[in-house]
Amino acid sequence: MILLRNIVFVAIFYPVSAVMALLSPLIAVGGRRAVIHWATSWTRFHRICTRWILGIRVRIEGTRPTTPALYPAKHQAMFETMELQRILGAPAMVLKRELANIPLWGWAVRKYGAIVVDRSASAKAMRGMMRDAQVAVKQGRAIMIFPEGTRVKPGETPPLKPGFAGLYRMLNLPVVPVATDSGLVWPRKGLKRPGVVTLRFGEVIPPGLPRAEAEAKVHAAMNALEKHPPL
Repeated sequence: MILLRNIVFVAIFYPVSAVMALLSPLIAVGGRRAVIHWATSWTRFHRICTRWILGIRVRIEGTRPTTPALYPAKHQAMFETMELQRILGAPAMVLKRELANIPLWGWAVRKYGAIVVDRSASAKAMRGMMRDAQVAVKQGRAIMIFPEGTRVKPGETPPLKPGFAGLYRMLNLPVVPVATDSGLVWPRKGLKRPGVVTLRFGEVIPPGLPRAEAEAKVHAAMNALEKHPPL
């Protein structure tokens, strides 16, 4: 049954997603609002497919501010990138430059308002990231970042990359860490399994703390669900 669920999911979700991705540059001609609506429609479609085909439900714990905030999130699967876009109301996401440089699609990503980060962490790259983030905040949007830098297995807790500290210092926003255990049902390799994915919004961390203290609080809250050994 699990294999059958995965086959049906692949047969439905990915072809539709491919069509939506190919159409996104055309949608982007209509401006940022059109792209955001298109992206949100895609994440809603993702939610329908994961719930009714794969049997994956979502449990949300904790609360979050109604005003813009910085959301550093655990990254174990594609699942939370889609879910958090929908739940947080189309936040501006921090994405690596390689994705933003994909012809046409990358242009649509920039139209959406993604914050592009260069892994070289040069001063120029950091200034560009801060500028994009400040624009998003002025538009009333939340900022979402995966500060560990990459997708990890359940149980792995790598240190935070420098990008989070830069955003925290410059934006002066409250921080809401997001923990997840999505990797338990959505492994990097192998079949996706039915189950419950928890998205836990941690306690709000105020702006203005020393870097080491803020990073320690964020790292602990992001990894609050890491109770299992790697798969």
